[in-house]
Amino acid sequence: LDYANARILAPMVRVGTLPVRLMALEYGADLVYTPEVVDKGIAGAERVVNEDNGTIDYLMKGVPVFRTHPIEKSKLVFQIGSANADLALQAALTVAQDVSTIDLNCGCPKRFSIHGGMGAALMEEPEKLCGILRKLVQHSGLPVTCKIRIFPDREKTLKLVKMIEATGIKALAVHCRYRDERPRERGHWDRFKEIVEAVSIPVIANGDVMEYGHLSKLQELSGVTAVMYARKAEANVSIFRKEGSLPLMDVVRAYIRKCLATRNHHSNTKYVLMQMFVEDTKSPYYRPLCDAKSFRAVCKA
Repeated sequence: LDYANARILAPMVRVGTLPVRLMALEYGADLVYTPEVVDKGIAGAERVVNEDNGTIDYLMKGVPVFRTHPIEKSKLVFQIGSANADLALQAALTVAQDVSTIDLNCGCPKRFSIHGGMGAALMEEPEKLCGILRKLVQHSGLPVTCKIRIFPDREKTLKLVKMIEATGIKALAVHCRYRDERPRERGHWDRFKEIVEAVSIPVIANGDVMEYGHLSKLQELSGVTAVMYARKAEANVSIFRKEGSLPLMDVVRAYIRKCLATRNHHSNTKYVLMQMFVEDTKSPYYRPLCDAKSFRAVCKA
């Protein structure tokens, strides 16, 4: 994958499902990440092609755990949550024919991710973290990347990123917050430069990337290769348009059409729409959306 000057859709649980990823690419995203998928939740899943719309489902006990479409394959990064090298490899090999890159989640601080030592918990066990990456690099047959957070201790952060680079990964995404910091707390943009200077692989900046022009701003400040959009893309995925974001309701209507075309489950459709209105809960659409219990009700709202 080409990371130079890339604007990337971040891995976002429940939000970064197929309809949002496809829209991000249509609006101009260079790469898109799946939400984190836990290794045990997909390793050995059954692959099913839906002939009517071309989507591909991965099923565990008949339940879809991941849906994709061939149109996104060349830009698709599949993020795995794992604390076990063998399980991570099994998960990667399961989806290898439908994705372009495997990413290991080493940055998510939420309980569902760090449970069992995954996500940001891996940063406290660098040997385990690097062991998983080496296994993926050597045996998955795909490029491998990694997404981390930073430590308050600068030297500890730099030591970790050098260890990670030595595993052979192709790029490193860095969320510029500490494990216990949340979005309401300002990210540490000043920390990107030292990381960029410590490694020779592309560094992807994540954290408070809220404007289309933040790519050039961060490149000037720190020399990062690319940027990753999360909250801003969650609110309005047309942030990737170089011509400027579209009005929210235009995006909402396009999103619903994309969900219908890909047969997205109504509960996920509703959830993503609610995130779009999270900063405007007084909108006349918000309350009916909260009450919707079917796809028809979502569309009516």
